Amino acid sequence: MTESKINITVQLDKGKVPQQITWSASGSTAESPQKAKAMFIAFWDAIDKSAMRIDLWTKDMMVDEMADFYFQVFTTMADTFQRATKHDTLTNDIKTFAKDFHKKFIEIEKERNK
Repeated sequence: MTESKINITVQLDKGKVPQQITWSASGSTAESPQKAKAMFIAFWDAIDKSAMRIDLWTKDMMVDEMADFYFQVFTTMADTFQRATKHDTLTNDIKTFAKDFHKKFIEIEKERNK
């Protein structure tokens, strides 16, 4: 059996707010740790039937970047759900939600910035 490791390093300020997030993975083509402004990791606990998650973002993550990040996460979740279940209708519902979410975010931001 092959093993792969993912390493995540989070540098915190004095208030324990993430300043920098870096990650690396064994088997990756990247030669050095990669920087990220945000991360979202979820694990499924089959015994408790619940999701355990870690979601962090750095101080310099802009609101528009967060909206783009969530749009892409929703879309990726839809693709993963499709591959795992073959439920086209539900997959399309998730993707429609993602598009509506992003569109509404843009509209809200336009109003806010008037």
